[in-house]
Amino acid sequence: MSTPKFTRKIEDFVCGHCGAQIKGNGYTNHCPDCLWSKHVDINPGDRAAECGGLMQPVAFDVVGGEYYVIHRCLECGYEKRNKLSQNDDLDMVIKLMSGVK
Repeated sequence: MSTPKFTRKIEDFVCGHCGAQIKGNGYTNHCPDCLWSKHVDINPGDRAAECGGLMQPVAFDVVGGEYYVIHRCLECGYEKRNKLSQNDDLDMVIKLMSGVK
């Protein structure tokens, strides 16, 4: 039996970078305020990664009309592309796009 590539998991969380209280919708994979994430999944929603490191937003990408933030784990260096969401802070997205830290 194969492992599903996506598991919808509705969870609220506190951002490990900025401390914002985030209400999850089952697709939330990063803080909409600062765009940081946490290395908790191998496949989206499975919570199977043992690392648990903070994932810094390091780049911006557009593929097929979809907008993405690229995260890099500060603990292990793993990189993951995640879709931006409508409630992401537009100023933070612009800073990321322009390379401003």
